[in-house]
Amino acid sequence: MSMSTFLAGRLRNTSLPRTQGLLPLFEAVVNSIQAIAAADLSPGAGEIIVEIERVPQQLLQLDGQGRRGAMPQEAIIGFRVRDNGCGFNDANLQSFETLDSDFKASEGCRGVGRLLWLKAFDSVDVSSDFAGADGKLFRRSFTFTAAKGVDGTHVSPAPSAMRRTEVHLNGFKKEYRERAPKTGRTIANALFEHCLWYFVRDGGAPKIKVVDQDEAILLDDVYEECMFSSAERQSITIKGQPFELTHLKLKASTPKDPFIAWCAAGRVVKEESIVGKVPGLHGRILDEDGDFLYACYMTSNFLDDNVRAERIGFDIEEISEDLFASKDLTLTDIRAAVLEASKEFLAEYLQESRAAGRARVEKFVAQRAPRYRPILNRISEEKLSVDPSISDKDLDLLLHKQLSEIENSLLAEGHAIMTVAAGETTEGYAARLNDYLSKVEAVKMSDLAGYVSHRKIILDILQAAIERGDDGKYAREELIHEVIMPMRKTSNDLADNSNLWLIDERLAFHDFLASDKPLSSMPIVTAGDAKEPDIVALNVFDEPLLVAEGQRLPLASIIVVEIKRPMRNDAASGEDRDPIEQALGYLDRIRNGQTKTSTGRPIPRSEEIPGFCYVICDITPSVEKRCKMAQLTVTSDRQGYFGYNANYKAYIEVISFDRLLNGARERNRAFFDKLGLPTS
Repeated sequence: MSMSTFLAGRLRNTSLPRTQGLLPLFEAVVNSIQAIAAADLSPGAGEIIVEIERVPQQLLQLDGQGRRGAMPQEAIIGFRVRDNGCGFNDANLQSFETLDSDFKASEGCRGVGRLLWLKAFDSVDVSSDFAGADGKLFRRSFTFTAAKGVDGTHVSPAPSAMRRTEVHLNGFKKEYRERAPKTGRTIANALFEHCLWYFVRDGGAPKIKVVDQDEAILLDDVYEECMFSSAERQSITIKGQPFELTHLKLKASTPKDPFIAWCAAGRVVKEESIVGKVPGLHGRILDEDGDFLYACYMTSNFLDDNVRAERIGFDIEEISEDLFASKDLTLTDIRAAVLEASKEFLAEYLQESRAAGRARVEKFVAQRAPRYRPILNRISEEKLSVDPSISDKDLDLLLHKQLSEIENSLLAEGHAIMTVAAGETTEGYAARLNDYLSKVEAVKMSDLAGYVSHRKIILDILQAAIERGDDGKYAREELIHEVIMPMRKTSNDLADNSNLWLIDERLAFHDFLASDKPLSSMPIVTAGDAKEPDIVALNVFDEPLLVAEGQRLPLASIIVVEIKRPMRNDAASGEDRDPIEQALGYLDRIRNGQTKTSTGRPIPRSEEIPGFCYVICDITPSVEKRCKMAQLTVTSDRQGYFGYNANYKAYIEVISFDRLLNGARERNRAFFDKLGLPTS
């Protein structure tokens, strides 16, 4: 027959994802629903039985001899779908044998359901009772395979006055079987979700029962278990196309997200989660009458006409990009209109959730992320409608995304802001300019707040690093070193100025900066050895242009920072044991290496460049002794020492970790207080 000529090729070109292995079964059930309607039976008089076929248990028992515990559930090998509809009469058979038949096209049928059968199953056996021209009942049977198409057709008088059609899906292919639901209950639930539209439509659905060995599941019972209240219908028009929406409140026990169901030909083609797409909708909805899950089923002739043949998607553009974009109906247009309708339907239920989400944002910004405060009023309420249970990390990422969008819009606006648009009034331009400048100011304030917040975080990290751990030990100096400045890096490797502000704000400005790098590798030293100071900085200060005469030489300073482990108490005489001597030794080596700028320009009289030596360590008895030996003066809080060594032309400061933290906090207290950040 002609069908077999093209069948193999059509099967190759028919798509069925391996995760959709039950779709052929669902198609068979929908066919039964339509057959019952075609038989002029009311839905209440129609009956559909879905029987699950499994590997015979005795075979599994033989294979499982010697095993302990319960036997595994038998694998599914096929399904039988029985109904009392109109059956395979001559017209239906002719349509079945004709690929791309337009028979029942008015019902949204595409004639590919039978192709899906053979994608997931080896063969299909059909036995169907139908009424002949004289009203007598006949039974038609045939087999449907990829190799022969419709084969072995036989017609005989029906054995009973009760019509019965059975579609037997044989040989569930392994690649689909393995990814399909395994239990009768999950299959029944999936079938119900696929056919939910028929249950909520006027007149309801036929009686549908799923039988799995000794278990029988009525979909009417599944309906009662899932439905929270009766459906509510709404008609909308999108770019001239009518759509019918069915708003459902499902019981909260349903393990799903709120969703939109895109339907065509009475089938669910795809479900789309709308979590976060409706302000305040983040999962189940809390209601005084009981919690529920929201779902919206969408139907339209437009969707029927544009559904793909396999009914797993639509031939509709996501966004139209042609010249007639304003007229073309896109998925984006449909989604936006349906979401707006869902928003209106759920408005009274989501007020509390939206308020709680906004409170969550404001609390997070006030306590953890004040950098976003200047831009909050520039973010729409919908984008700030978050799940009240959202984590700090996810909320930070969301707000950062909004900040980035504002910055991107500023960049685009900045290119056109100095140009008055054609036909634009002076007042209009002034308003546009003021709005732009206001956005710029908000972003600048956000950046400053972010910078200050970063400092607060660094101080908290350093506080934790210098405290004794649960093991009773203090952190190694490498950890503290990384907080102040990443090890084995130079200023060329870093995008910012590290965290040297912890020691002194003036250290944020430098010509060259190196951390834990050999002196011989530094461009500021002509000759050096393999010694590795913790942190070295060269500052070069150019004189102001107004007082400069010709090519004046820059002023410069060399900074050496040494960091020791908290509570270390083994300082002793000698450069290897005395941190003060160690810092002065590094300073001397840099000077003797004929110091240059980072660009290679010599600095005359580099041996006289002032030095600043900072030693970061706790003032233990041994450190205190070395400070006195160096004739340093104790600070008023007795948390540090300072002095000047004339021989080395060096200013020396020994800073305890407590003094380092307290000093940094005091210098930044005004900023922290302004942002509402705690300083204790």
